[in-house]
Amino acid sequence: MAIAATGKKQTNHWLILILLALAQFMVVLDISIVNVALPSMQRAFSLTNNSLQWIITAYSLAFGGFLLLGGRSADYFGRRRTFLIGITVFILASMGTGLSQSGTMVIIFRALQGLAAAFLSPSALSIVLVTYREGKERNVALSVWGAVAAGGAAFGVLLGGIITQYLSWRWNFFINVPVGIFIVITSLRVLDKHESESERTGLDIPGAATVTAGLMLLVYSLTEAPVYGWSSHRIILTLAASIILLIAFVVNEMKIAKKPLMPMRIFRIRNVSGADALMVFVAAGLFSVFFFTTLYLQNILHYSAVKTGVDFLILPVIIAIVATNVPRLIKLIGLKPILVVAPLFVSSGLFWASHLPVHGTYWGNIAPGLALMGAGMGALFVSVTIAATAGVPKHEAGLASGLLNTSQQVGGAIGLAVLTGIVASSTTRYITNLHLHAHPTAAALSAASVHGFHIGYLVASSFGLAASLLALFVIKIQKAKNDPSHPADETAVIPV
Repeated sequence: MAIAATGKKQTNHWLILILLALAQFMVVLDISIVNVALPSMQRAFSLTNNSLQWIITAYSLAFGGFLLLGGRSADYFGRRRTFLIGITVFILASMGTGLSQSGTMVIIFRALQGLAAAFLSPSALSIVLVTYREGKERNVALSVWGAVAAGGAAFGVLLGGIITQYLSWRWNFFINVPVGIFIVITSLRVLDKHESESERTGLDIPGAATVTAGLMLLVYSLTEAPVYGWSSHRIILTLAASIILLIAFVVNEMKIAKKPLMPMRIFRIRNVSGADALMVFVAAGLFSVFFFTTLYLQNILHYSAVKTGVDFLILPVIIAIVATNVPRLIKLIGLKPILVVAPLFVSSGLFWASHLPVHGTYWGNIAPGLALMGAGMGALFVSVTIAATAGVPKHEAGLASGLLNTSQQVGGAIGLAVLTGIVASSTTRYITNLHLHAHPTAAALSAASVHGFHIGYLVASSFGLAASLLALFVIKIQKAKNDPSHPADETAVIPV
C-alpha cells in the first residue's frame, strides 16, 4: 500500500486499518449480537414482544439519531479525541447493559451504547478517509471496512448464539470491555492526534437537537403505531412533531445556522446524496433479516441458540469472499453496475425467504436466500461506501462518514419498525380469518407467524428494487474534487 499524507510507515497503515476495523466490527456486532439472545432476555425479564423490539431499536435509534453530531464532532474537535471518547463511553455502556437488572435498564444502556457508537463510528471512518489516498489505495482500505461492516452483523448472530448458550446473554456485552480497552491502549500509541480540520470551534446545537429529536420521534411513531393504531392521538402527535422538527432542522441548516451541522452543499456531490439514499432503502430491508430469521429459526424450527448462530455463518463467509474481490471488479467495470446489481441480489434473497415453510430445512429453504443476500451485501457495502465518500473534502470527511452511517441506522430502524408492524398485523389477520383467535393451537400459531414473516420479507424485498433504481438514475461518473489532504495531481478519478 502506498504511503499516504500522514507519513506513517506502511506497516502502521495496516495496523491503523486493522485497529479501526476492529472498532467498527464491535459497533456493528452489537446491532446483531443480541438477536439470538432475545428469547433468553425475554424470559429473564418477562418482556413483551414490543419491549423486546426496543432492545434492538434503542441502540439503532440512538446510533442513527446522533450520528450527524458525532461525525461533525470529529471534524471540529479532532478525530482521535472523538474516537477515544466514543469507545470509552461504549465500554462503560456495555458493562452497564451486562449488569442490568430489568428490561428497562437494558434498553437505557443499549441507548447509551448507540449514543457512544454515533461518535465512535464516523470518527473511525473519517480517519480511514484521510489516511488513504482517494483511488486504488482508499478503495482497498474501504473494501476491508465494508467487509467488516457487512460481516460484523452476520458474525454477531453466530457469536451471540455461542455466548448465550454456553455462558449467559450478559456476556454478549461484557465481551466488549477487554476488546475496547485493547483498542483504546493501541489507539493512543499508533493514531495521529488528528486535531480539528476546521477553524470552527462550536457545534450547531439547534441543528443537532432538532434532527436527533425528529428522527427519534419518527422511529418511535412507526414502532408504536401497530400497538396504539395509526389513528390514535399519541401516534398522530408524535408523527406530526417529528415532521415539524425535521422541517425545522432543514430550515435551520439552510437559513439560520452560521455553522451548520450538515451543510446542504454536500448534497451537491451527486454520488453522496445518491449513495446515502440508496443505503436507507437497503438497510430498511436488511435489518429484518436478522430479526425475523432468528425468530423463525428459534420459535418455528426450535433451533438452539448455537445452531441458529451457526446457520448464519454462510453470510459472513460469502460477504468476505465477495468484498475482498470487489475492488478488482470496480477497476474493471466501475461502481455503477455494481450499485445497480448488488441490491437485486439482496432483494432476491429476501424474496426467497418470503416462501419459507413452517417445516423448513436449512439447506433447502434458508441457506439459498442467505447466500444471495451475502453476495449482495458484500458487493454493496464496499461500493456504496466508496461512492458516498468520493470527492468529499478532507475537512468534511466526518460529515460524509456520519451521513452514510446515519442513512444505514435510520433506514434500518425505520424499516424494522415498519416491517415489524406489517408482520404483526398480517399474523393477527391470519388468525382472525381462520376464526382461531379464541383458542389457537401451537401449529396454527406457527402457521400464522410464518405467514406474517412471508409478508414482511416480501415488502422488504421491494426496498432493494428501489435502491437499484436509485443507483441507475442518480449515481453518475464523477471526478473527485481536489482534496487538501493530498496533492492535486494525486487525486484519483473514481470509476462509476
